[in-house]
Amino acid sequence: MPVSVVVGGQYGSEGKGKVAQHLARERQAAAVVRVGGSNSGHTGVKPSGDIDVLRHLPTAALDSDAMCLLAAGSYIDHDVLLAEIERTGLTPERLLIDENAFLIVAEDREAEAASDLGDRIGSTCSGTGAAVARRIARRSPDDLAGASGDLRPYIGDVSAYLRDCLAHDRHVVVEGTQGFGLSLLHSPHFPKATSRDTTAAAALAEAGLSPIDVTDVVLVLRAFPIRVAGDSGPFGAEEIDWATIAAEGDHAEELTEHTSVTQRPRRVARFDPEIVRRAIAVNRPSTIVLNHVDHIDAGARNGALTARSRSFVADVAEWIDRPIDFVGLGPDSLRPMRGGLAVAA
Repeated sequence: MPVSVVVGGQYGSEGKGKVAQHLARERQAAAVVRVGGSNSGHTGVKPSGDIDVLRHLPTAALDSDAMCLLAAGSYIDHDVLLAEIERTGLTPERLLIDENAFLIVAEDREAEAASDLGDRIGSTCSGTGAAVARRIARRSPDDLAGASGDLRPYIGDVSAYLRDCLAHDRHVVVEGTQGFGLSLLHSPHFPKATSRDTTAAAALAEAGLSPIDVTDVVLVLRAFPIRVAGDSGPFGAEEIDWATIAAEGDHAEELTEHTSVTQRPRRVARFDPEIVRRAIAVNRPSTIVLNHVDHIDAGARNGALTARSRSFVADVAEWIDRPIDFVGLGPDSLRPMRGGLAVAA
């Protein structure tokens, strides 16, 4: 079945939104499913070239005709989603929300803000984890998206819609969130983890799809892994700073990144092969994307690998014992690899 699943192989912010957007265009996807909650933002590029960050909608909402789906495994912040719907201009003809998706309410955000989650594990305190706990408690059907009057025009059965797409051999992209190193089940750094599993299998379950529906699993990496600010957990390799990356890569500008939800500076480290090897073992990807390769050498931002960045890509392939299939060299640049070279897409 023609399903592509996009997941992160480190600690999130690997560029999954860019990859999912590319796949939706490249494969003329009929539907793109976003799973997870409002505690992570995916960056996409509009046809105008402007960048937008979406916390609920799949990045295909910015430039594709694909149907945008929020599945039963989604955790929805009503106000965040409505703002994104208004910003992207999506209508019920292009957005379907599963009636069993779960609503994040003010009580969830307040509970996390009043807790020690922010200090203890670097949580975004978006309310997603508290909503997961409420869902497990199974108190009321009013917690489901189908009970929301504002969302009613968009409510339906996402799994049934996907099954119809696949019955007609139409491509589906599942846009996973966060990264393998944050998985509640598989992170080597528990409890410094998120509130859900972040593997391909979990994304499929949240979307209402079967493993035998899958054509390919796309594992997305970045040259320098990041974690959110604060006590968010260890890296498996040396933690460095953005000034070091800028100096080593001959960048004239500052490279400091901020989290898309809280706008706090991201922590950054050297590439760690071990967490990626774990992610490969659990996800069994058919395709591997290495983003932010231009951080290695500013010269790679013109869309071609330099000797320095090409050497780095070769090193990563050796460290993880897998070839790199695509490299990212900028916000909207994704180049396939051929014989160690990045070629025009």
